[in-house]
Amino acid sequence: MPHPFRVLAFSLASLATSVAAAFADPPKSPEPAKPKQIVLISFDSAREISQWQRSRALAKRTGAHFTYFLSCVFLLSQETRGQYIAPGKDAGKSNIGFAASKQEVADRLEQIRLAAAEGHDIGSHACGHFDGKDWSKADWLAEFGAFRRILENAYAINGISPEPAGWRDYASHAVIGFRAPYLSTDKALYEALPEAGFQYDASGVSNGPALPPTKNGVTHFALPLIPEGLKSKPVVAMDYNLFVRHSGGFEEPAKAAEFADRAYQAFRAAFDTQYNGKRLPLELGFHFTQMNGGTYWHALERFADEVCVKSDVECISFRDYVERQRSDQKQAVVGG
Repeated sequence: MPHPFRVLAFSLASLATSVAAAFADPPKSPEPAKPKQIVLISFDSAREISQWQRSRALAKRTGAHFTYFLSCVFLLSQETRGQYIAPGKDAGKSNIGFAASKQEVADRLEQIRLAAAEGHDIGSHACGHFDGKDWSKADWLAEFGAFRRILENAYAINGISPEPAGWRDYASHAVIGFRAPYLSTDKALYEALPEAGFQYDASGVSNGPALPPTKNGVTHFALPLIPEGLKSKPVVAMDYNLFVRHSGGFEEPAKAAEFADRAYQAFRAAFDTQYNGKRLPLELGFHFTQMNGGTYWHALERFADEVCVKSDVECISFRDYVERQRSDQKQAVVGG
């Protein structure tokens, strides 16, 4: 027969265990997985053939998809430049020149076709790189119309043959995004964008990375201000703005390595802040021009080689982003 004190001790121990279990913290639910970090890398004007090739090679080795904002004057040679008339200008005028030859136009068209086939996004940077801040809605629509006409008819205008099958269909439907030259915008531009069939605009500047809002059917992206340099002063996350910050807009090849490291550190710090935080999309902008001896492309390649290959990072185009967001919205409507 068990000793009565042993029975009592066992009962008290069981009771204590039950009480402790009753008041213990409930098991914690697993934290929701973070979304993948989105990085949006784009290029303005898209002129030099070598830079088309270099950027496509970077994309292939990192799995990235880029957006190329094309200026349509680079699809016109000196002989065909009269095909373009900018608002308020004479025929054949451009702030950034034209293609040097018919062969250069043909080579650029081939790069556009290859980039599109590889999943990259071709956007509009208008044509002659004029500041449209004082343009009317009709002026913007005329500029957009010139871009589409020249893109669709580029082979015929320049006498380049054969024209690839399906080119005109691609050219008339593929370009859904726009970035204004000089990032210069006005009310008339935002009225013209949806009428011209654009689904996104990337002409904005924001205080930092932000989710892009959609208004009147157009998603609005903004280049963020990011900290840069020893004093972490904000600068627009675009190579030209860094060029002006670093050397006043003048070439200083002797400091190329220093400037490249500063640019890389700024890109990486902006990325790490989002990657370790809210994971808002990070947008970085570049030109094909080799400023400060190619400093900013070196920084870009170092950055992309490190981050675009991460399993929880996606370096995608603006078009990819917009299509995903709209697909998710459609699924939510259908499901809910």
